[in-house]
Amino acid sequence: MQAAQGRLADMRVVLVCALLSLLSLSHACPKECSCNGNTKVVDCRGRGLYDIPKRLHPETQELYLQDNRIRGLGSMAFREIPLVRILDLSNNSITTVSPTALLGLRALQRLSLAYNSLRELDKRLLGPIRTLSHLDLSHNSLWGLPGALGESLRNLSHLGLSHNKLTRLDRSLLEVLTHLDSLTLRNNPWRCDCQLIGLKLWLETFIYKGGVVDEVICTQPEEMKNTDLQKVPYQLFHICMTSSYHYLFANIHHLENERLLRGHTHGNHAHPSSHAIHVPMAMGEGFGGGGGGGGSGLPECEPKQRHRPVNLRHAIATVIITGVVCGIVFLMMLAAAVYGCAYAAIMAKYQRELKKNEELAASKGADHAKADEKELLENAIA
Repeated sequence: MQAAQGRLADMRVVLVCALLSLLSLSHACPKECSCNGNTKVVDCRGRGLYDIPKRLHPETQELYLQDNRIRGLGSMAFREIPLVRILDLSNNSITTVSPTALLGLRALQRLSLAYNSLRELDKRLLGPIRTLSHLDLSHNSLWGLPGALGESLRNLSHLGLSHNKLTRLDRSLLEVLTHLDSLTLRNNPWRCDCQLIGLKLWLETFIYKGGVVDEVICTQPEEMKNTDLQKVPYQLFHICMTSSYHYLFANIHHLENERLLRGHTHGNHAHPSSHAIHVPMAMGEGFGGGGGGGGSGLPECEPKQRHRPVNLRHAIATVIITGVVCGIVFLMMLAAAVYGCAYAAIMAKYQRELKKNEELAASKGADHAKADEKELLENAIA
């Protein structure tokens, strides 16, 4: 009897705790939003909000704030929800974002700041976040991205940068994104000059490895306007080789990074307990195993490095073509020199023969004159 009463008391305690947790979750939902306690999703879309809602439950994993009137993100704006995995702030009026706005969101996997009015991002914005796999910055007014931002984007699989004001993109930032699968770059005022050769080379490697990118349409200079950067022949960049060393440095930097990446990949396989292998596992835990499978598949393919022979052949072909062109120019110059010498010799010979003929004609004329004079004299004597 006492045992049964004890079990009954335990059941009552469990029931009371469950009720209290449900009540606390229901009370932790802002009045402007709708909350789902089972999925831990907070939906605040299209509510006319000017600020981040308060009293968010600390176990919130998905927060949707798109289609509001939020104008800025202050320091630690989401400190109440440190476990959030999906944060959507698209289609607001955000112009400023504090460098510490996302501080504490170590589990963040998807972030959308699309359709806002951002002009720049601080390099400290994503700080300690290492789990981000999807970042959408499209439809803003960004002039560029800080190169240091790449350290927080190593596990990124999608990056949206379309419809901004980008004229160039730092290649060092892109080369850090070893897990990137898709990239959107359309509708930016790209300036296809010597500074963009690095991006062209990176895009060729990225597409060869199976990456998806939309297009990079040149707006400057005028002779390349409305032309896709991927279709611009390298011959149009030859001025870069004569006026600067951008082309050479881009190739050297590209090959050096490929060599370092190969060494880093071999090192990871030699030490399977390293952080590079652990990160995809962490992503898998966050996505319920879906993201981990995609992330862990990439390191297995990395040792193949199929793109390196293409780059090597491209470099060799460039050297061979340059040598052939130089050889042709040399032969043309040699032929011109031989032709000039032959022409000069022929003209000299012609001048000598002409002078000789003139001298012969002059001597014959003198002989005829003497003969005529002698004949006149003889006639006179007769």
